[in-house]
Amino acid sequence: MDLYRLTDRIGRRIEDTVEDLGSALFDPVIRLGVTGLSRAGKTVFITSLVANLIDRGRMPQLRAVAEGRIETAYLQPQPDHTLPRFAFEDHLAALAGPEPHWPESTRSISTLRLSLRVARRGLLTGLAGPTVVHLDIVDYPGEWLLDLPLMNLSFTDWSAAAIATARAPARAAQSEAWRARLEACDPAAPLDEAAARGLAADFTAYLAAARAAGLSSVAPGRFLMPGDLEGSPALTFSPLPRPARTPGNSLWRAFERRYEAYKRVVVAPFFRNHFARLDRQVVLVDALGAIHDGPRAVEDLRGAMADILTCFRPGRNSWLAPLLGRRIDRILFAATKADYLHHTQHTQLTAITEALLADAKARARFRGAETRALAIASLRATVEQTVTRDGREVGIVRGRSLEDGSEVALFPGRLPDDPAALLAPARKGAGDWTDAAFRVTRFAPPRLTLAPGDGPPHIRLDRAAEFLIGDRL
Repeated sequence: MDLYRLTDRIGRRIEDTVEDLGSALFDPVIRLGVTGLSRAGKTVFITSLVANLIDRGRMPQLRAVAEGRIETAYLQPQPDHTLPRFAFEDHLAALAGPEPHWPESTRSISTLRLSLRVARRGLLTGLAGPTVVHLDIVDYPGEWLLDLPLMNLSFTDWSAAAIATARAPARAAQSEAWRARLEACDPAAPLDEAAARGLAADFTAYLAAARAAGLSSVAPGRFLMPGDLEGSPALTFSPLPRPARTPGNSLWRAFERRYEAYKRVVVAPFFRNHFARLDRQVVLVDALGAIHDGPRAVEDLRGAMADILTCFRPGRNSWLAPLLGRRIDRILFAATKADYLHHTQHTQLTAITEALLADAKARARFRGAETRALAIASLRATVEQTVTRDGREVGIVRGRSLEDGSEVALFPGRLPDDPAALLAPARKGAGDWTDAAFRVTRFAPPRLTLAPGDGPPHIRLDRAAEFLIGDRL
């Protein structure tokens, strides 16, 4: 380890120690990370969670609410002056306005502080006044999380794995143009900047096409969300097969240096400044969307979520945490859009999510973190209905179509009781489901009429909050 990295780590540990001692002596702080892959609904989750903690009429499963101990909840100024504020008011206006629409998706990291004044319980009830608990929510794209495993991979190893993945049947069509350009280039030849930009552009287009096709593993994630790094050398590279000779002025050596720069200036600061300082984490999963897209999307999601869990440093917090490094001790895997199903299928959706993440969850649990899977809807966009079809009662959902706003009723298909019915063909590389397809129709947000004290309607958001922060209230 070089001297810079050693002194930087020591400095960070001192900062964390001072910060955590301040939390212990004064108002406690819970740092909640919210992430997920594209289409999972991170922005809506945070907006609805905060709105329902401010107006708690729909949160009976959060124990502190059921016991009447949360006296008030209010938004505070930004705790971190270097990060954008999560635009809660704008997003809530989009969802609750006269013409509701889904807000823009997460494109960068942002934070929001919600403070809750909570009455103490037990022997302290009559001896001390209420305490204030700060909930710092950190919103970041799941694609950034997929970058963290790169820290342990050399350019050679990453290139070999990325090229093999691109050749797989699930990605062959999306990667065809990039692979053709890759085969035509000579990695040992001297760097040609025009050729380098062409390779990087085709590689980025392949990642974007893979994401549009419902695939989840799209690292390096910042290629799709470049921000102020767009066009920089740190984002102008692609995987390359390692040639027998790698001269110092070769394309291969140039891309190796740029790959290492990407890890140094993009991935490492995200881990050090944000991810490594979280206490709790919720990972949102669009399992229904993956099922709709087919077995290859399901297997790709399973692999992406397994990769994500390797990034966490789970384990129970203790008084040594400020010295040893904070550990995430609770991780919630939330399958979103449960309102697209009749409630009679929510058990199957939860079981599929648990099976989809079984390997990753087992690793996290073994290392001391408590994990849970839930089927949720951050904002309930449908109502349920039972109809008779061929002499049988069928549970359907009804809501506004996202395409034209018209009222539509939907029976998307029946999820299997045994998750292996989906995961087995996905692991075997099946091109499609052998049984009837499961289809998803996207709904628009409902037109809300909220009673005083009620937040937006949801499914199990209160149970999610109880697992994530209930013990700290």
